[in-house]
Amino acid sequence: MKKDLNFGRTELPPELQQTVRRAIRLEWFTIGYLVVTVSLIAAVMGNSQAMRAAWVEDMLALIPPIAFLVAVAIIKKPPTRRRPYGQHRAVGVGHLISAAALLVMGSLLILESAIGLVKGEHPPIGTFHLFGHTLWQGWFMIVVMLLLIPVPVILGRMKIKLAGALHDKVLYADADMLKADWRTSLGTAVGVAGVGFGLWWFDAAAAIFVGLSVVKDGVSNMSVAVTDLTDSRARTIEGNAPHPLIMAVENYARGLEWVQDAGARVRDQGHVFHTELFIVPKDGASLTLGQLQELRAGIVEMDWKLADVVVAPVATLPAEVHIGT
Repeated sequence: MKKDLNFGRTELPPELQQTVRRAIRLEWFTIGYLVVTVSLIAAVMGNSQAMRAAWVEDMLALIPPIAFLVAVAIIKKPPTRRRPYGQHRAVGVGHLISAAALLVMGSLLILESAIGLVKGEHPPIGTFHLFGHTLWQGWFMIVVMLLLIPVPVILGRMKIKLAGALHDKVLYADADMLKADWRTSLGTAVGVAGVGFGLWWFDAAAAIFVGLSVVKDGVSNMSVAVTDLTDSRARTIEGNAPHPLIMAVENYARGLEWVQDAGARVRDQGHVFHTELFIVPKDGASLTLGQLQELRAGIVEMDWKLADVVVAPVATLPAEVHIGT
């Protein structure tokens, strides 16, 4: 019998526990796949800048799955007196580390390739002796890069569904990068082919293209990670809109006959939300502890992400809370 898999004190439904286990298996598979691809590229890359850039990008692609596996192991721990909100921020920290690594390495790739392009450095691509025949090394590079196109796209599409179900932004960033990885492989193959046709600058141009792709991933992920870690209002997994659960919580509270108005302050802890619900009782309403407990229990039952809820009766809503406008 499998042991229950929860996020701290947040009990996950059985189907979500299966989703977590599937995500863990996919991340281990991804790590194994990337180790193979990094080894293959290293074996054939020679002095090509484009191939080196692709090799570095695949090395960096190991960070998100490792960060996910580490975060999942940490967030199982329940809250303590020292960490009363639990360990959920481990997801955000992993997300930030992944984004910083992408941003720094992408910038270095662009800088190094641009210097080579300005200096007019011609990439020497040698030959292989195979079964008595001499073959241009570029053919091996092109074949390897083209073979690497389908798997990341498939893995990315599989992971992005799991990321949405778990509200896991590290997994989402990983999936998003894998989905776009075909551009790196194709761009690198084109760069090497250009050298074969005598266009030496194609190699450096392809390396810059790969570097720009890495920087783009780094900037977008850094923005979302910093936003979450600085306690912004909870947003969707894509980070482009407020999370719909905020409005749902407020509408649920406003639907109670003794509530005049309600506003929620919701922040994303990683997978779960920390929710502070402010309610203004109607004039003359006799507020009891039982009513507050019933309201809190109703919100918790709405979604597994709403496990950490605080309800506070107030005379007027704080100005910063979302009030449905």
